[in-house]
Amino acid sequence: MCGIVGFLDKSGNRQAAVGQTLLDMLSALDRRGPDSSGVAVYADRGVDACVLRIKLGEHGPFETLADMVVERVKSLVSVSTVDLQGPSLRLVVTPPESPESLERAIEAVDSSIEVVSLGSRLELVKQVGSPANLEATYAVSSYVGTHGIGHTRMSTESRVDLSHSQPFWAHGRADVAVVHNGHITNYHKMRRIYEQQGHRFYTGNDSEIIGLYLADRMAQGASFADALQTSLTDFDGAFSYLAASADSLGYVKDPFAFKPLVVTDTPAYVAIATEEQALRSALGDDFPVWEPGVNTVMTWTVEDGVDS
Repeated sequence: MCGIVGFLDKSGNRQAAVGQTLLDMLSALDRRGPDSSGVAVYADRGVDACVLRIKLGEHGPFETLADMVVERVKSLVSVSTVDLQGPSLRLVVTPPESPESLERAIEAVDSSIEVVSLGSRLELVKQVGSPANLEATYAVSSYVGTHGIGHTRMSTESRVDLSHSQPFWAHGRADVAVVHNGHITNYHKMRRIYEQQGHRFYTGNDSEIIGLYLADRMAQGASFADALQTSLTDFDGAFSYLAASADSLGYVKDPFAFKPLVVTDTPAYVAIATEEQALRSALGDDFPVWEPGVNTVMTWTVEDGVDS
């Protein structure tokens, strides 16, 4: 029942109203997922800027934990911005040589801490509650950039909290995030394999495996598009998911096409959503809409708006 959305501006506008577009689409789908919501927006931040979003546990004391994390981060990279919003800490830092090493160092401060996202272009925010609550907390309608993805969630088999909310960052891989509707039925088998390799899982949500899989494939040399393609054969189940990287947006539709997904691809933009009404609500009526078939993968890049 979850709702997923994606948008990429193809006009060359690096300051497109991506946040507002995602919010409008999610608001049209909020009945599909009253439990939590979130967005991942990609924007130019300069070569020497990287955004960290960090969850400081469930109960605090958040100020104390924030001070401890900032001290640890400053020992590894330069910090230019510190912003604490409840349990969510936002830091702007110089890009680390190893995102994975920085993530491990931060999470070693306290067992309750989780790095929610890291990227030179990625800004990821999520929380329990509706898209309206997300807007009230983070003002996502003001986020501008080139592309992004969003999610509104109905919990069917795991907890309702910030960690289980989506989008999921691909831990250890800067700027890669995913949103998912459906079930990865071989999740437990894949999870055991990754855990034996030393990977940490933060939730009991099968959607979390997607980001880890993409990060692992790309670490082995696969391109973003190739990693999405191989997931079709490596994942079992009925699923539709969207993924984004620093310069790309893509979708994957499973071999059964049980989970709904609709797409519009115009000269100005590409938009993807679980339901057509989300596209119409955000973007109007003057465009064609189509539904991907079974075993479908497609990606778009920001630079030229070309699909593949």
